[in-house]
Amino acid sequence: MADIAVIVPVLNRPRNAAPLAESLADTTDRARLLFVVSLADTDEQFEACAATGAAVLSVDWQPGPADYAKKIQAGYEHTDEPLVLLGADDLRFRPGWLEQVEKIADRYDCGVIGTNDGANPAVLSGVHSTHPVVRRCYIDSLGGVVGQPGMVYWPGYDHQFVDNELVATAQARGCYVHAHEARVEHLHPIFNRAVASDTTYEKGQARGLEDRRLFESRRHLWEREAVRA
Repeated sequence: MADIAVIVPVLNRPRNAAPLAESLADTTDRARLLFVVSLADTDEQFEACAATGAAVLSVDWQPGPADYAKKIQAGYEHTDEPLVLLGADDLRFRPGWLEQVEKIADRYDCGVIGTNDGANPAVLSGVHSTHPVVRRCYIDSLGGVVGQPGMVYWPGYDHQFVDNELVATAQARGCYVHAHEARVEHLHPIFNRAVASDTTYEKGQARGLEDRRLFESRRHLWEREAVRA
């Protein structure tokens, strides 16, 4: 068994599979990479992921609302490593990222460890993480969602703010620590880091305002957690 599972939901971006896998392999040999692919996606997507030598999990639902959160959940349930990075196919791993995560995990009794995507202002300040690492024991016992042990991300959002709720909930519980030196860069076009936007990015951004409002409407859930902490 590897020391960490890296779960990567994908949709219609076969070009990203090899660079992601190579970036991960260049920085550690102790991670298990799992791509989670829609059966409705192109054959090229599945073939590109499989060609990296990584494991590939196919899911049978249509890639509609909450596709990312549901694929993360499927990948989580398909793996058993004690640490799990909640990834994406537009990441670049920097040397030492896993050692920095493990340093935090060894030092603190935390359930969620933030990685540094090198771009998001909230991430750079240490108060958020777009692609965090979770402890399996934390998710299994408390859940990333209030009142839902075993659930990583709440599948009620269209796409955005699943990471915000996970991190905010962990922070309210006193279970979040940020690993500033664990550099897992996010090559997203919003940060002028991707070659170009595409239909998958556009799908993820389409209902951002609705997702933000939903996040705010659910804030009372983790605020109650802070009262009990």
